[in-house]
This record gives sequence, C-alpha cells and structure tokens, in this order.
Amino acid sequence: MDFLNWLWLIPLAPLFGAIINGSLGTRLSRTWIGVIGAGTVALSFVLSIGAFVQMLHMPESALPIVHNYFVWIQAGSFHANFGFLLDHLSGLMILIVTGVGFLIHIYSTGYMHDDPGFYRFFAYLNLFMFSMLTLVLANNYLLMFVGWEGVGLCSYLLIGFWFGKKSATDAGKKAFIVNRVGDFGFILATMWIFSTFQSVDFGQVFEAARKLPVEPLGMIGAVTSICLLMFVGATGKSAQIPLYVWLPDAMEGPTPVSALIHAATMVTAGVYMIARSAALFDRAPGALLVVACVGAATAIFAASVGLVQTDIKKVLAYSTVSQLGYMFLACGAGAYAVGVFHLMTHAFFKALLFLGAGSVIHGMGGIQDLRKMGGLRHKMPWTFRTFFVGTLAIAGIPGLAGFFSKDMILASVWSSPNYGRVLWAVGLITAGFTSFYMFRLLILTFFGNARYTHDEVHHVHESPASMLIPLGVLALGSILGGYLNVPGFLGFATAEGGEGASTEHMLMAASIVAALSGLAVAWLLYVSRPELPARLAAGAEAMYSILTHKYYIDEIYDAVIVWPLLQASREFLWKFVDVIVIDGAVNSVGFVIGSSARGLRHMQSGFVRTYAAWILAGGVFLIAWFLR
Repeated sequence: MDFLNWLWLIPLAPLFGAIINGSLGTRLSRTWIGVIGAGTVALSFVLSIGAFVQMLHMPESALPIVHNYFVWIQAGSFHANFGFLLDHLSGLMILIVTGVGFLIHIYSTGYMHDDPGFYRFFAYLNLFMFSMLTLVLANNYLLMFVGWEGVGLCSYLLIGFWFGKKSATDAGKKAFIVNRVGDFGFILATMWIFSTFQSVDFGQVFEAARKLPVEPLGMIGAVTSICLLMFVGATGKSAQIPLYVWLPDAMEGPTPVSALIHAATMVTAGVYMIARSAALFDRAPGALLVVACVGAATAIFAASVGLVQTDIKKVLAYSTVSQLGYMFLACGAGAYAVGVFHLMTHAFFKALLFLGAGSVIHGMGGIQDLRKMGGLRHKMPWTFRTFFVGTLAIAGIPGLAGFFSKDMILASVWSSPNYGRVLWAVGLITAGFTSFYMFRLLILTFFGNARYTHDEVHHVHESPASMLIPLGVLALGSILGGYLNVPGFLGFATAEGGEGASTEHMLMAASIVAALSGLAVAWLLYVSRPELPARLAAGAEAMYSILTHKYYIDEIYDAVIVWPLLQASREFLWKFVDVIVIDGAVNSVGFVIGSSARGLRHMQSGFVRTYAAWILAGGVFLIAWFLR
C-alpha cells in the first residue's frame, strides 16, 4: 500500500469522526461514540506510521514530499494551493499528534464516561485533531493559518466545555481573545511574506530566503520584521510572555483537554512554526535573540510561580508554560531540532502527568487541592508508579527522556554566540526549579498521611483500565523517548562551541546537579522537615505573596487593559455613541416627523371653507411663481 498517496486521509479521518459524533451522537451509544472518536484517530496514526516509514526509505533528494490537491485561492497575482507537505519535521509531528492523541482519546472514554456531553466532547476532540494535523501538514502559510485558527476554535470549545460553570466560560473567552492578539501578528507576517517573496508556499519562500543576506544584529529589515511578527503569533498560541495568561486558566476544561491541547499538541504549534520557518529565522539573528530571551524569561518566570501553587493542575499548567519557554530558548539558539526534540519528550511526560493528575482527581471525587491529598500511593498504586516516571522525566533525572532533551538544550544555549552563558544560567536555574516543584507535587500527592476527611472523600479508588493503559504507554515513552536520535534525524548532531568533550561533560554534570538539588530540597522541606515550608513562607511573606498571586500579572492586566476598555466601552461607546449619537439621531428623526405630523394634521379640519382657502392660497402661489 502506498501510504503517501493517502496523506490526505490523515487529517480527514478525524474530521469524519467529528461529523458523525456531532450530528448523530444523541442517537449513538457511548460505546459507539468512543469507538468512532478513538477509531478515526487510530486510523490516522496507522496512516502516519506508514507514510513516515515510506518517507524514511526515500532519498534526501526526493524530500520534501508535496501533494497539491487543488487550487485553493487564485486572485490576481496571489496563488495558494490546498496541499500537504511531508518531511522529517512534519512526519515526526503527525506521529506525536496522532499517537498521543489516540491514547488521550482512549483515556477519555473512561474519564468522561458519565458526562452528559460525552458525544459533544468527542466531536470537539476529533475536530481538534483535524485542525492540528492540517496545521502540521500544510505546505503554505495560509493553509497553516487555517489549521492554526481551527485549533484555537477547538481550544475555546473544549476549555469552556462545562459551560454551566462561569469560570469555565470565562477561561474559554480569555483563551480566545488572547490568542486573537497573537493571531494578528501571524496574519501580518503572512501578508508581509507574500509582499516580499510573492508567494506563501513554503518551498518558494524558503528557497528565496536562503539567497538573501543575513540581516545584522540590531537591523530590523523585512525578514527580521516577518520573523518578529510570526513570533508574536507563537507567543499567543504557545503561551509565552506576555500572552501566556490564558493557559493556566484553561485548566477549567476537562483533564484530557489539558493533556491533549495544552501539553502535547496545540501549545507546541508556535515551536513548530518557528522550526518550520528556520530558513527565515536564520537570516534574522535579531529575531532569534528575541525568541531566546523571551523563552528564557518565560521559562524561569513560570517555573517560579509553579513553586508555590496548590492546585495539582495549576502546577502542571505553569510547568507547561515553563517547558515551552525551554523549547523557544533552544530555537532562539538556532538549535531548532533540539527544540523539537524537547517538544517530543515533553509530549510524552507532560501528557502522562496531566492524565495522571486526572486519575488522581477522578479517584478523589473531583478534589484538585494538594493540601487535601497525601498518602495516595497505597490507594492508587498504578497511578503513582506512572506519575513517578513522569516526574523523573520532567525533572531531568539521568536515563529518562527529559534528561536528554534538556541537556541538549542547555548545551546548545551555552554554545550560542549571543548572551549564551547568561541564557544558559537562566535555563539551569529553571531546571532546578522544575525538579523542586515536581517532586513537591509528587510528595504532597502520594506520600505522607492523608490530609482529606471522610466528608470530603468517601472512597479513594484506582482508575479503570481504560485510563491506566494510556498512562502505562506514556510512561514507557517517557523512559525510552530520549534514546531516539531526533536531533540527528532532523539534521542536528551536537552542540558546537569549540570547548570539546570536557565542556560537554561539565554542562551535563551541572544539569544533573540541578535536577538532584531540586529533589533534595523538596525531600527536605516536605518529608524530613515538613514544618519548614510554613516558616519559610512566613519569613519571606512578601515574596511568597507575590508568587502565590502569580506576580499579580492578571490584576495588572485587569487594571491596565481590561478595566480601561470596559470603562471606555461603557462610558463612550455605550452612553455617548450608542445612547446619545445613534439613539439620539433615530429619536430626533422620529420627533421631527411626529411634530410635523401633529402640525400638518390641522390642515385636515373637515370644513369646506378651510379647503377653499388652501386652494386659493395655492392658486395665488402658482400665479406668483409663473409671473416672477
């Protein structure tokens, strides 16, 4: 079977599932809804594996594989095809999206089984898979933008899935609005790309870009401007400073949504876009420096907030923001393949951690507060074991997937010519923070004595097999994923800085020390000396308050942006423009017509002498007019 000729079916299969479940879901049993939802994604996964394997057997000269199915838009000199592109980067991405997506669909059949919106949930998930696969396989920026907007729509629908909760609907609206700010940058970048290269097709744009000179650091030319605008789009979709604020609130959605959209796939779209646009960013070192600095700042900022959070999903949410910052840090250092490598390992262990958190929440009857957990490793042994693997992986403990990708990021940043050592130090501190807050989360959830009461939790129980099997598979990926030579596969061998093997060993040792230090501090504070956290919080009350309130960023945004907009809308747009100008104009017209009618109605008195007088007056007027 020639899988490459069936490339179009990879995104289309989930779309069929979305249509069937969305239109017929109320008539289907939950079993059939789950089979259709997960089965269509399984078909995409099988087709992705087949296409990927066939691609690997093709010579480099035959890549990328491009299928243009039809002319999509033709307007004057503007031309865009509806086509898909398969190469090593998009091939790896479709495996991640469909593979992790399939496991999360399986998990959702158990987690969402009793939800009244079961069919609607799977319709949304399938629609998301279609949009994400379209984004990844697109062979031009305009079609990528269609997938980009599609995943944004599905994110809005899934975050606000439980629309009966005001917090969920607010979070959905927040995600939608913040992402539109970033999308504006993407739209402008696409327009500027066409204006500069007379095409939006990847092949034509990148070929033309490689012939351009590198724009010196500090110069903002056309290519640098395009890259900066694309990065604005990436900051929205991939939750970087200053547009990260939607992602922590997105935890209002069901936990499988957090795992699929806000850990493994959608939020990595910005990283994928930059890696795909490497030919442009290589000509814009100024834009790369901005990417690296924003990534580093986001990584350490979000990690510091995660140190003190008490909601199990909020800790993982800020962890996701931080790990996305790591990916951008790698891309900003020019190590795009290393950033994608961390994207892949992160998909395994972060999906595992979110689904593990969902298993805990499921077993605890909906409780998410870490302060009401404890001692769960005995009551939920399989959830604990898999969650433990995910914690080791994200913390960067040697031998697991996260260790390899994080180590390569730090090595790449160290070798970067632009402030590499400073950015490396930020990345190393972030690694220590990550290890600490993840082991803190693990200890508070699974170790010690139970801190919940019988009134709060009647019966703690392990999750069903439909939820545990995906956890086991993801745990396996979190262990073995680091041994895949993804950077070499994508064209990146090792970091080059000229210092040699001794420097590489030093950097690796520093990474290991950071991971183990975070573990040691977490064990000291929450196992050996559990009274210390409260004393430290009291001793550093101001800093603790700042961290627990997430640096008051949401409050600042409300005061500086949201409140002024609301006041301007209320006082100017509503009370002045709407009430005085528009309503006033309409009411004035009505008043004039009404007043005129009231005056003219006296002409119809019913007296013959009055009508004769009007006829005489009219005759006099006409005579005067013609004799003038």
